[in-house]
Amino acid sequence: MSAEHEGVRAEHEDVRELLAAWAFGALEPAERRTVPAHLATCESCASEAERLRATVRLLDGPAVPANGTRRPAADILAGALRARPAAPRVAAHAAPYAAAVAGLRALLPEAAGRWATPVVHDWDVHATVAHLLAADEHLARLLGLAPRVPPSAIPDGTDWTDAWDRRTADVIAHEHARSPDRTVAAWSAQAGEMLAAPEAHDPERAGRAVLLMGVRLPVADHYVVRAFETWVHTDDIGRALGLAVPPPPERHVGQLVRLAVRILGLALGPAAPPVLLSVTGCEAWVLGSDAEPVQAELTLDPYDFCLLVGGRHTPDSVPRGTTGDATAARHVLDRAAALAWL
Repeated sequence: MSAEHEGVRAEHEDVRELLAAWAFGALEPAERRTVPAHLATCESCASEAERLRATVRLLDGPAVPANGTRRPAADILAGALRARPAAPRVAAHAAPYAAAVAGLRALLPEAAGRWATPVVHDWDVHATVAHLLAADEHLARLLGLAPRVPPSAIPDGTDWTDAWDRRTADVIAHEHARSPDRTVAAWSAQAGEMLAAPEAHDPERAGRAVLLMGVRLPVADHYVVRAFETWVHTDDIGRALGLAVPPPPERHVGQLVRLAVRILGLALGPAAPPVLLSVTGCEAWVLGSDAEPVQAELTLDPYDFCLLVGGRHTPDSVPRGTTGDATAARHVLDRAAALAWL
């Protein structure tokens, strides 16, 4: 690859990381010159930028901080983006996690004075951040990072779902005895260490397979899993606080979707009735048996598909298009929803 071509590619990646800030009008002075110039010559970035700006126009739900003054959600998130630290430069497999971490870091200052706001399950905002501290810890330990919370007394051989629930409960109890600021600092520091780890920068090192959450996947895929959960809980917190959280960039959603489809295919197995699953803007996959004709076609929006797998849509509530055998299509929806552990 020529030096000129490499420079163009680097500029492209740099600009893509700035598109959300551009949509909010939160670019730094130097960025205000480079981003528009790139958008004038790059069709893919221009398309993504317009999609993000359209999302910003929809952020019209009022946000009410502790002092009672109402500010538009877009103003709040724009301010957070202006104060953002430089995003870590990581490999493509870790980029969705880096973006999700940056998004949650930008949102959490708006929780000041409202940490006890109910979010999801029986967790408030404080407990939800504590859960992410516990959830990220599993990959962090495999990366050789030291835990930031005392260990739990969980017997060897405990089913991973039970171990996951017990560790979350222990960490939430520990963090509720500390201030929310200390919990946020612990989560943020651990996330930063994960993004600084060699595996976040070297695809070859991230190619080794490890067992987490009952499934053996490359470390690279587990970074995508962490991005998925961080984004879903950021959206949970945003909804609880009355803030509309922008969705991940399309390229990151594509990574989330492809991994979720792979896991869904494994969960369905080769004996399930074959169904053609189409995710708008991504790809189409035949799931189930390859020994018989496709029995149904199922079409979903990528964000709705992710929210179904993440437990925020049900098979009945998720918007979709269905043709063919309704029972076969429903089986895919039910199995996708059953993957949720969030």
